[in-house]
Amino acid sequence: MDIGVPKETKDQEFRVGLSPSSVRVLKESGHNIFVETQAGEGAGFTDDDYRNSGAEIVPTPEAAWNRELVVKVKEPLAAEYKFLQKEQVLFTYLHLAAHRDLTEHLINSGVCAIAYETVEQPGANRLPLLTPMSVIAGRLSVQFGARFLERQQGGRGVLLGGVPGVKPGRVVVLGGGVVGTEAAKIAVGMGASVQILDVNVERLSYLETLFGSRVELLYSNSAHIEAAVREADLLIGAVLVPGRRAPIIVSREFVKQMRPGSVIADVAVDQGGCVETMRATSHTNPVYVEEGVLHYGVPNMPGAVPWTATQALNNSTLPYVVQLANQGMEALKNNPALAKGVNVQNHRLVHPAVQEVFPDLV
Repeated sequence: MDIGVPKETKDQEFRVGLSPSSVRVLKESGHNIFVETQAGEGAGFTDDDYRNSGAEIVPTPEAAWNRELVVKVKEPLAAEYKFLQKEQVLFTYLHLAAHRDLTEHLINSGVCAIAYETVEQPGANRLPLLTPMSVIAGRLSVQFGARFLERQQGGRGVLLGGVPGVKPGRVVVLGGGVVGTEAAKIAVGMGASVQILDVNVERLSYLETLFGSRVELLYSNSAHIEAAVREADLLIGAVLVPGRRAPIIVSREFVKQMRPGSVIADVAVDQGGCVETMRATSHTNPVYVEEGVLHYGVPNMPGAVPWTATQALNNSTLPYVVQLANQGMEALKNNPALAKGVNVQNHRLVHPAVQEVFPDLV
C-alpha cells in the first residue's frame, strides 16, 4: 500500500504521523511510504532519517496526500480539504464534535476517516490511541499553568510548591481520568495543594489508593465545583466524554469568583472545553484574559514536546497502521477496536457519539 505522511499545518504543531522507526517497520512489510519534506524536522527527524528508513521524500503536501492511506497527527485544516479523496483512508486525531465544517467536508469527500480518539478496546473507556497524548497533556497542563501563574506572564505570582512559611498554590483538577491523574501527579510533585473532582466514585477510590492523603478527592457536583474553583490558583479542565462535546461544568459566574491572575488550563478544549469562558488558543498566542483570569486553551498541547510525543503516539498507533496497510478495509472487520474509530465512511457520518452532536448530518 502507498502511505502518505504530510507535514502538519496547525500552528506550531511539530509532531509527525510516522517516525522513522515506524516507517522502517512498514517498509519491511512491503509498503511504500511517502513523507513530505521536513515533515519530521520539528520532532528531530531529518529527511535523511526517513530516507535511511526506506521512505521516499516528496516535495509537496499534495504528493504526500495523494495516497491510499494518509497518517497524520491533527485534523485537516481548511487549506487541506482539497486533498481529501474518495476511498482514501485518513488516520489521525479528528475531534469532530468541535468541528462541524471539517465534518461536512469529510462527508462530502467520500474519505474513510478514522479518529485516533475513538478507537476503543473492550472495557470501560479504553482508548489506546488517546491515552499517550492524554498523559502528556495532563503533565503539561500543570507545567504551563505554573508558568502562567508567574507575574511576568500576567499571573498572580504564585509558586505552586510554596516555600517554608508560605502556603503552596492550590491546583483544582476537574476529572480524574488519565489527564486529571497525570496533572495531579505533577502538581503533587511540585508540592502544590491538590484537589480532584470526579463523578465516578469507583475512580475516586482508585485515586485514593494512588495518592493517599496527598490529594483531596471530592465528588463532582455543582456546589463542590463552585467552592473549589473559587479557591483555585490553577484550574485544570480534564473532562472527557468520548466522541462527544465536553459538558460545560464551570460557568462564567464561577470564573468571576476566581482571584485575578489565576489560571485555567482546559485540556478538554479540543472537544469544545468544559469551562464556559474558554475558547481555543494556539502555541503562538496561548493565553487570553477574561473575567480577570488567564485562560490557556491550546488544543494541541503535546505539540510542545514533539520528540517525546511523536514517539509515544507511534508506540500506540503503529500496530493499527500496519493492520490497515496489510489488510486495507478488511482491517475494520477484523479489528472491532479499529472499527469503532471510524467517524465518516462512504459519504456518511457513522460514529454514534458524533451523530448525536450533528443529527442533521446523519
